[in-house]
Amino acid sequence: MKLEQRLGLIGLAGLLVAGFVYTNLYIHKKNRQDIKEIAEELAYAWKSKLNLTLDQVHKLEELIIEYTIKKNEIINSSLKHDSQITKLKSIQKSENTALKKLFNEEQFENYTAINRQITQKS
Repeated sequence: MKLEQRLGLIGLAGLLVAGFVYTNLYIHKKNRQDIKEIAEELAYAWKSKLNLTLDQVHKLEELIIEYTIKKNEIINSSLKHDSQITKLKSIQKSENTALKKLFNEEQFENYTAINRQITQKS
């Protein structure tokens, strides 16, 4: 293979990789924006139910985004079902720890009580 052909193939491969990276970044940005909108709605819904400050609302929104992305990555992974469940439980435990630090004791108790009610209705 001639040097010109090799350089052409390398250039083509570079363009394909750049296109792939750009597409993934665009899709990830769009998905994050969708998650951000939902997280904002959820955080403001919890604001009224738990009497949260604006600082707590913003921190809650970031936590919702962070843990939603982590959970989606596990759900969309090729892990076996049992492994997914184990990892999701671990992430849920970590999320509850973060929420416990964010909320005061009364807010956290109300949060868990409301979640239990929602789970029982489902």
